[in-house]
Amino acid sequence: MRVRVLRSALADLATGRQFYDRHGATVGAYFFDSLFAEIDSLVLHGGIHPVRFGFHRLLAKRFPFAIYYQVIGSEVLVFRVLDCRRDPNWIRAALKKPH
Repeated sequence: MRVRVLRSALADLATGRQFYDRHGATVGAYFFDSLFAEIDSLVLHGGIHPVRFGFHRLLAKRFPFAIYYQVIGSEVLVFRVLDCRRDPNWIRAALKKPH
């Protein structure tokens, strides 16, 4: 499978990295690398995760973030990377916004 990360997901990753950069010099980079490793795993495991709010949801292992994606043919489209500590209604609304 091929994985494509949309601009909305890249913006989410940048926001998360900025948040964790304020907590230490290397924490933001570690966050970014960890989440991209999770996204890269979708090449092998795309489509096996439960569906939430109309998207497959992969929960990150090291940070409280979820990767929302869809499988279309042989391609995995990563739409959003959202903080799980947010209100579920906020998450639902964020997933409904145009990508």
